[in-house]
Amino acid sequence: MALQGNLRDFSVSEILQLLGTQKKTGCLLLEKDAERCVVYVHDGRVVSAREPGMKRDDPLVEFLRTIQRFSDEQYRGLIAIHKETGRDLEDLILNGRYMDQEELAGYVERQILDTLLTLAHWEAGTYRFDPAVTWTGARLVRLSAEGALIESARRVDEEKRFRTRFTDPHQLLGVRDLPDPDASLSEEERELFGIIDGQHTVAEVVAAAALTEYEAHEAIHRLMEAEWVEFVGRRDPGAPEPEAARTPVAQGLRFAREAVAVIVGLAIVAGALAGGRWLARPSAAASGPDVFAAAQIRDLRQVLELYRHEHGAYPERLDQLVEDDWITPDRLRITDYRLRYTRDSSGGDYRIDLDRTH
Repeated sequence: MALQGNLRDFSVSEILQLLGTQKKTGCLLLEKDAERCVVYVHDGRVVSAREPGMKRDDPLVEFLRTIQRFSDEQYRGLIAIHKETGRDLEDLILNGRYMDQEELAGYVERQILDTLLTLAHWEAGTYRFDPAVTWTGARLVRLSAEGALIESARRVDEEKRFRTRFTDPHQLLGVRDLPDPDASLSEEERELFGIIDGQHTVAEVVAAAALTEYEAHEAIHRLMEAEWVEFVGRRDPGAPEPEAARTPVAQGLRFAREAVAVIVGLAIVAGALAGGRWLARPSAAASGPDVFAAAQIRDLRQVLELYRHEHGAYPERLDQLVEDDWITPDRLRITDYRLRYTRDSSGGDYRIDLDRTH
């Protein structure tokens, strides 16, 4: 029997708490005006906050594009395969080798929490829980309903602090001080550090970051609390940007990573001068390819999957991708690395190796 009612009588958090306590399995459908959200639970744990398939407004698609994890080219490729096969987005991502299960599970969890944050602001609308409608895909995450609600409540409180601190989105952000060599930066802080250069506003930094709006505000707030970043002025809406600030949003991540590399480099030098305690620590780059190389390989794998989908086998040589106009020659050149590609005799599998050139 379905459970249904009005959100004016029971809040989303109260409904989810009830489903978690009673270890229910099914789908919670919530609607407000033209908006629609779903939350799937299994034995009282949240396993998804999206509908199966790959709808145009799929919240996981929107999330992955917001954090710049999917390019337009990759998105179009997934849409084409979904139209032909009808398979679920998560299945397409995993079987297409767009990312591994662990990485995808992390994104699914972040998307669920982002959806729950949105729902926490719904004060009106309707809900319907149907135990006959269950999540049929792989359960990549199994979030405790109580834990997810606690995190959602924390984020609601944090949002209030952010609204107070970032009342003016046109304020310019600048670096006040470099992090101490012993300080550890979160991934979100690393994403932001290089975009913050005294030339970009809060709104521009948030838009350029490969993060959700909440994650970006949270990371900026932490950087300001640590006194590494500060407001350095204001640019009126409509005022021309300084030449140095005219940077395409898509290049924000590149700036962030370059800045972090400079910061880490300075920290290593400082550590060496202070007695070399940093020299004993292995760098992240020593354990595998850098972020740029990893991103190029990831994109190349996605093209290979599209090629296999159309031709029934992987190419014998990577040059075939260039000859057939799938990619441009520069996509096969990776700075500081030699790329090696081998395909098995059946064409059903391949191997990519990267050798550092210096």
